[in-house]
Amino acid sequence: MQLTFLNKRANIRDFERSIEIPGRADQFDSIRTEYADMLKNQLAKGRNGIVREKYITFGIEAASLKEAKPRLERIEADVLSNFKTLGASARALTGAERLELLHGQLHPDGQEKLHFDWKDIARTGMSTKDFIAPSSFDFRDSKTFRVGEHYGAVSFIQIMAPELSDRMLAEFFDLDTTVTVNLHIRSIDQAEAIKTVKRKLTDLDAMKIAEQKKAVRAGYDMDILPADLQTYGTEAMALLNDLQSRNERMFLVTALVMNTAKKRRKLDNDAFAAAGVAQKFNCAMKRLDFCQEQGLISSLALGLNQVEILRGLTTSSTAIFVPFTTCELFQGGEALYYGLNPLSNNIIMADRKLLKAPNGLFLGTPGSGKSFSAKREIVNVFLMTDDDIIVSDPEGEYHPLITRLGGQVVKLSPTSTQYQNPMDINLNYSEEEDPLTLKSDFILSLCELIVGGKDGLQPVEKTIIDRCTRLVYRDYLIDPSPEKMPILGDLYELLRAQPEAEAQRLATSLEIYVVGSLNVFNHRTNIKADSRLLCYDIKELGKGLKKIAMLILQDAVWNRVTVNRAARKTTWFYIDEMHREATRCSHINFTRA
Repeated sequence: MQLTFLNKRANIRDFERSIEIPGRADQFDSIRTEYADMLKNQLAKGRNGIVREKYITFGIEAASLKEAKPRLERIEADVLSNFKTLGASARALTGAERLELLHGQLHPDGQEKLHFDWKDIARTGMSTKDFIAPSSFDFRDSKTFRVGEHYGAVSFIQIMAPELSDRMLAEFFDLDTTVTVNLHIRSIDQAEAIKTVKRKLTDLDAMKIAEQKKAVRAGYDMDILPADLQTYGTEAMALLNDLQSRNERMFLVTALVMNTAKKRRKLDNDAFAAAGVAQKFNCAMKRLDFCQEQGLISSLALGLNQVEILRGLTTSSTAIFVPFTTCELFQGGEALYYGLNPLSNNIIMADRKLLKAPNGLFLGTPGSGKSFSAKREIVNVFLMTDDDIIVSDPEGEYHPLITRLGGQVVKLSPTSTQYQNPMDINLNYSEEEDPLTLKSDFILSLCELIVGGKDGLQPVEKTIIDRCTRLVYRDYLIDPSPEKMPILGDLYELLRAQPEAEAQRLATSLEIYVVGSLNVFNHRTNIKADSRLLCYDIKELGKGLKKIAMLILQDAVWNRVTVNRAARKTTWFYIDEMHREATRCSHINFTRA
């Protein structure tokens, strides 16, 4: 098999196009321009001109294609299964994708795209090789070659280190150069490998006997042996022990490094930098003199090795060359900016709506920029999409941003004239369940938060609340007009009318929120919260009301979500400083700052 690791130049125009924010001829185009300029600056900080790709090419020997195909399909299934176990996503390339890969290797600058369709073969009479071939090849020089307008050089890695580090490949990838690292790996039959090592041990023993005879004839101690002979004997015995008792296998490995550049001097500098990485890990890079053509063919992802410079390695030593140290995330479409990858320094662009779990958390120490990250994402969502955005703001820090973006700020406080009714119910509250059942569950959560206590509500109290909930909505469900929407005071009166002592306890607990000083939620909703960008400012609510307010707002947001879901519209809900007791949020694309 062949492992191919590519650092290649990307089409920078495609990168810039992927982070562009198209204008909409409205009052926010100046903000779009400023945000896009920021993304371009971040793009310049990273290595986004370099694309890193990893390929595995495997092959078998068979008498015919018919015989080879089922065996290759079984190997492919095993390879994909093993990659999944490693936590790395992998897939098989199509024929067109294989052509595109080879075209990219033969056009190192990455600016020329492959224009190919299978219909073109019959129409033009050309083969697939004609579509991917560069303008020319030149192998006249012994140490370099030319492919099109680019210079190239292939070297092999001479592995002299007794132990290898998994950082070697990672540092090759960190080079800001166009480099291709290839590993051709061929397994040796276990019995044949053990027989070979034993044969080498026999040869070493014969050399020891010869040295001892020479020592006796010369008149010195026969136990004095050359250091190399002792070292090789110890290593050969350790290798035999690994093969026989530690479930190791033997592999023959050819490691090649191909550098390409547009100028000869740049090529020499890139090759020198790569040699420095190899030397750091006690290896050496040797240029393939007079074999550059064979080196180029062996560096293409064809599974064909024409460089017979082999090094025997065991399973654990070969596995060092499996590089999965960095995971890049750069999606297109409505992808949002999420900073720079700390390992590769590349820009992170992700569309959370395409991920398995779109929900997210901003975590960090105080002052580390959690709220700023949330504001940046809000701006990005507002500029890139048509989605609705709702913010629960307990510290009053989001309303300047919401106001600048033309959104609606709802300020809830004991002295405010804007009200949100916790008893509001949407008849489309749930598509699958009775909306009254879910509303009853919300009121139970609200009462449990109000009554408090470590044990919460007792079963009798839950039954009473459920009974009163169904009674309080009876008139509204018969005639769902806004003036018949119940308020918290209606539930309070129904609780007082119940005969149980527990009902009186519940009514007394609710009294301060109905007729007392905290009656801010005992009013019908008088705000028209239909703005695409909506912020609930609850900073002036005291500690006794803030948790309750957050729970009520989440229920109001869920009403909005049900309407948007029916219209196939995404809702982003941001909760700053989320409290555990007030969290009752499901199926909402929410973010906590």
